[in-house]
Amino acid sequence: MALRQKVSWEGVTCDYCHSVKDVSFSASNPKAVVEFSLVKSGPLKDVESMAHGTAYSPIHTSSAICAPCHDYRNALGFPVLTTYSEWKNSRYGREGKACQSCHMYRTAGDVVDPKIKRTSSVVNLHQMPGSHSLEQLTKTIAAQLSTSWQADRLRVQVDVSNRAAGHYVPTGSPLRQMTLEVHADSFDGKHLLEERVYRRTVVDQKGVPLDQEHLAFMTAARATSDTRLAPDEKRSEAFLFNIRPGTQTQVTATLRYYYSPFGRTESQKRVTFLTISRLVR
Repeated sequence: MALRQKVSWEGVTCDYCHSVKDVSFSASNPKAVVEFSLVKSGPLKDVESMAHGTAYSPIHTSSAICAPCHDYRNALGFPVLTTYSEWKNSRYGREGKACQSCHMYRTAGDVVDPKIKRTSSVVNLHQMPGSHSLEQLTKTIAAQLSTSWQADRLRVQVDVSNRAAGHYVPTGSPLRQMTLEVHADSFDGKHLLEERVYRRTVVDQKGVPLDQEHLAFMTAARATSDTRLAPDEKRSEAFLFNIRPGTQTQVTATLRYYYSPFGRTESQKRVTFLTISRLVR
């Protein structure tokens, strides 16, 4: 991109999104049709602004407006980002439940700054909560824990389900992952740990696994595994621990989402969003 205009230097801003007129799907990657002017487009009808012109835009009510940033094939043709395609192929896409219904849900608010013009309406929330949001994660992923004695071992089952996302979990960057950790701490001194990892593993043309995000975007050639949770999928994970029947044991299942590989601190990289504990006797 030539970045000829100052607005292009700023990346994705209010001006960019509200200057989108359409989205083209004619090439390998979706492309936004952007026209910068003093008329800004949005999903509301019969609104006005003191700062610029306004126009109703059907594309702003559609998931298609998300596609240019959330579906991407690299130069090798590998689909690095597939969130829009995942949505389109899901029940949510077939039912026409747009991305905005979860990530920009409607709330009461002012269309224009009340100091400039007295106006109120129902607007789309622009916080756009995603994998960094505890509320969004706990609404999306559910888990149930059960235990039983199997022969001379403790069996732990965790049922994990993607109950609310119209895309895979995790989605987006191939480096994102969700982990399920199950700890079994017995009162006779055993501290045991098992885990499951939900992720997509990608490799380059030589078959070398990619663990840096920029390499995944540029050189990923194929996926060697995909253990993510599909929309509406429920999966039962079973664990066996060498703990004798009748031994009092604290069992804890913890779900963590690793969402930002470039985060400088652990809190910026991952979030713990669900913990279930049970005392087994």
